Amino acid sequence: TGPAAALDGTDHHPPVYKGRVTAKSGLLVRDAPNRGGRVVRSEPYGKVVTIFCKTKGSQVGRTALWYQLTDGTWAWGSAHYIATLGKTPRWC
Repeated sequence: TGPAAALDGTDHHPPVYKGRVTAKSGLLVRDAPNRGGRVVRSEPYGKVVTIFCKTKGSQVGRTALWYQLTDGTWAWGSAHYIATLGKTPRWC
């Protein structure tokens, strides 16, 4: 529980997940969880990003997982280029 708990005992604030960009040339963040999605921005190598959830999308490297990032815009980054810090993100 705690200060974020609602009166009914449920916590309506989803957990916060973090990850670090591992792509040396930066991470291309897209408007859909696939390589065909429009690039909306890029995140530099080493930046810690906030992850909302994960879903399956197009294959990148050895994974088809994509993370929905909440930094600035709700957009998608391939899990292949994001090392999770702490807990693995929940499914969308």
